[in-house]
Amino acid sequence: MPTPTRKPSRPKGQGQWAMGHREPLNKNEQSKKDDNPLNVRQRIEGVYAHRGFDSIDPADLRGRFRWWGLYTQRKPGIAGGKTGILEEEELDDKYFMMRVRMDGGQLNLAQLRTIAGISKEFGRDTADVTDRENVQYHWIRVEDVPEIWRRLEAVGLDTQEACGDCPRVILGSPVAGVSTEEVIDATPQIQEIYDRFIGDRSLSNLPRKFKSTIGWLPDSPYETNDISLIGAHHPELGPGFDLYVGGGLSTNPMFAPRLGVWVSQDDIVDVWVNVVRIFRDWGYRRLRTRARLKFLVKDWGPEKFREVLESDAYLGRKLPDLEQPPVPEKLLDHIGVHKQNDGNYYIGVAPVVGRVSGTILDQLADIAEKYGSDRVRATPLQKLLLLDIPEDKVRDAVADLRAIGLEAEPSNWRRATMACTGIQFCKLAIVDTKDRARDLVEELEKRVPELDVPISIHVNGCPNACARTQTADIGLKGQLVTNEDGEQVEGFQVHLGGGHASAASLGRKSRGLKVASADLGDYVERLTRRYLVARSEGETFAQWVHRADDAELQ
Repeated sequence: MPTPTRKPSRPKGQGQWAMGHREPLNKNEQSKKDDNPLNVRQRIEGVYAHRGFDSIDPADLRGRFRWWGLYTQRKPGIAGGKTGILEEEELDDKYFMMRVRMDGGQLNLAQLRTIAGISKEFGRDTADVTDRENVQYHWIRVEDVPEIWRRLEAVGLDTQEACGDCPRVILGSPVAGVSTEEVIDATPQIQEIYDRFIGDRSLSNLPRKFKSTIGWLPDSPYETNDISLIGAHHPELGPGFDLYVGGGLSTNPMFAPRLGVWVSQDDIVDVWVNVVRIFRDWGYRRLRTRARLKFLVKDWGPEKFREVLESDAYLGRKLPDLEQPPVPEKLLDHIGVHKQNDGNYYIGVAPVVGRVSGTILDQLADIAEKYGSDRVRATPLQKLLLLDIPEDKVRDAVADLRAIGLEAEPSNWRRATMACTGIQFCKLAIVDTKDRARDLVEELEKRVPELDVPISIHVNGCPNACARTQTADIGLKGQLVTNEDGEQVEGFQVHLGGGHASAASLGRKSRGLKVASADLGDYVERLTRRYLVARSEGETFAQWVHRADDAELQ
């Protein structure tokens, strides 16, 4: 008998709306279809805040709450080895992490005092400065959420779309409008995007989260965002912005490619919203693991993405070509004392791994008021800036900041170490991060005080890279490791030689290189001393790592 002819198999749909794939293909998509997540605010205010945690619908609790900046935090006492074993409801505590939007990292004094007061009254004095220019609280009760919202919104802040499958906080230069190096201040465009599109229900159901950074200066991780606009000069059209699309880290790290276009200041908002709409319409929704924009950009390539962006369905016009501008030497962290364009000064300070408190933020507000400042900024490197300090008051302000633990002249270890939330509060974490990173900084300041260049250490509690593990000089990804006694203990897989800007690299993973948490001090000291001995003149740690052999990195 003749062999039956097999029909060619059709490629499995990826849940792309633009191709008519509207039927939800996983529980997350079904939840968003069942009810726009922004609607959950009504239930929080009208039902859950009155009836308490146990009244919360699970679909709201572990899904839609995120659109209002709320995640359940990890129940105390659950070891890291249980993270991937227990069901989510077994990991849930009856308290929340709450994330406050601070687009562009900008705060005035009234906002800072409000954030501090909420922390002390409702969050057990917790307040972490994140690498997304946010402040995060912990220990928040659902009963208190409406009052917290009322206080935040009274001073122009909120938590709307601080989490969830939507446009999250927009990073901006923390020195926008005051830097002597800035040519275009994009703050008005960030504000316009926030005013027009945050809470826009046509954009509140994206395949996954959408991260943005817009600013003239290289002071945010522009290669690792879904969209980045960074200052660039066009030889004929003058100052504008270079456009990057489709970056992201986590378990499949990818740097965003340039689209090769010049974006004028007037076009920023239109370009931004149409990139978001392309993601909404064409992004993959079948598998959550492939639902970030970076996977679409990788499959399409930057040329096709540009073509779709400029098509009549989206932007509807061509953007001018832009050749590769000069690549910045490094990301700016703004630590120390710097002159503003108005003759005053700003002071950049380093909390230890972003951990502050409502008490410290209240004290920071007191210092700002004492020296006549009404502007404080958060940075994408877990740092804080105090703006508008007169020259004759700078020294006193630096001393007052030091007295509350905010150091403007930090060691190179303190300056360049970041950490994610870790196992203390995060349900995804496997190891402790904040406390371990703080202790590591103290160890290294004693062991290698002579370090004369920053070596960045980013400590992450799981593979999701919230602390940008892969772009650090030393990136530490939390996992359980086996120590010399054959015991499973907290530890880290080590990434080495990552970086941004001219040193852009996703880092090097040396085969089998894992370190127990207890041995981190010994390991980093050993590695640093090898670098200090072997480096050539002007050679950075990352450059040395990429030429060193595996034995030198152990």
